[in-house]
Amino acid sequence: MPATVAEGSRRIRAAVRWGVGRPLTVEAVDLAAPREGEVEVRVEASGVCGSDVHQIQGEYHLPLPCVLGHEGAGVVARVGPGCPGIAAGEHVVLLWRSPCGHCPYCLAGRPALCDHAAGIRQKGVMPDGTSRLSAGGRMVHHFLGVSSWAEYAVVPAASVVPIPREVPLPYAALVGCAVVTGVGAAWNAANLRPAQSVAVFGCGGVGLNILQGAALAGAHPIVAVDAQPAKEALATTFGATHFVDGRRADAVEAVRSLTGGGAEVAFEAVGLPVLMETALAATRKGGVTVLVGVAPEGASARFDPQVLVQQEKTIRGCIYGSAQPARDIPRILGLFTAGKLRLRELVSSRRPLGDINEAIAEMRTGTVARVVIDTQR
Repeated sequence: MPATVAEGSRRIRAAVRWGVGRPLTVEAVDLAAPREGEVEVRVEASGVCGSDVHQIQGEYHLPLPCVLGHEGAGVVARVGPGCPGIAAGEHVVLLWRSPCGHCPYCLAGRPALCDHAAGIRQKGVMPDGTSRLSAGGRMVHHFLGVSSWAEYAVVPAASVVPIPREVPLPYAALVGCAVVTGVGAAWNAANLRPAQSVAVFGCGGVGLNILQGAALAGAHPIVAVDAQPAKEALATTFGATHFVDGRRADAVEAVRSLTGGGAEVAFEAVGLPVLMETALAATRKGGVTVLVGVAPEGASARFDPQVLVQQEKTIRGCIYGSAQPARDIPRILGLFTAGKLRLRELVSSRRPLGDINEAIAEMRTGTVARVVIDTQR
């Protein structure tokens, strides 16, 4: 256990990002006790997500220094005042889009659009405007309100969803981002129906979960498109009925052929503007293109308005699976425990916290689904 450095505070190991282009350093930082409406979680596992990699590469401009990581699960260690219904010892999944619960978006069942939560993420602080993290007397920012590449994390109480103890935490961690984003995109944003044709561009952690969300919804055919041919077996495991090598010059035509004229619903799950354009081209008349991948800041994609009008195509954005996490995460885990949804197969490798830079390099290869960090190792 980390040594206590002051009453209410804890010294922990965490992966700190100090600047653009610099490797992360795993070092001792101080974590203050949870305040009103906050909980402290002993993080047991945390995934390495594309959003973390984008931040490391300088594609998102969020405050530095910060402790990265936003896809995690663990055990509640301490509970601050004003957190009814949460108890120490509970197993929880961490949420990187913490809802306030009372704004118009939250009340309408669209917590992913909560403006209050957006402010927390952009400023790198807790809801009261301050950070619980510091190093050498210097403030360290939170990443997306979570900072799970650490032994412990203090998060808003609304950022934890209790889960059954029998769910292994390394698998549960992935539900907090990749799984709820991908499955949610299929279920909530696209509202897929049986026998609808689907194309998924990008078979990383999110894309694989769009595939299995589509399969669970009864979609058919389900075409996976990826520039890594080695992903074919994995895509098939998660529900793809066909696979197209994204490097092919005729990839769009291949999708159209397999779906009888174009996918009724096409998903882009990488965040590349050119791939968004490709997904739209592979969508049939009257179909929907769902943009799930988050593009770098300042990026833009080009669409011909005539195509949208004359072919009645729709472009739909989807953040965090358009999910209601308190509803969708228990549903997802229920399907997992029933043997109907895959989580184990998402874990390509597991590494200790000290190997964080190697884990990031592994994710950058584009050949793996998810690397999981065992944050207590």
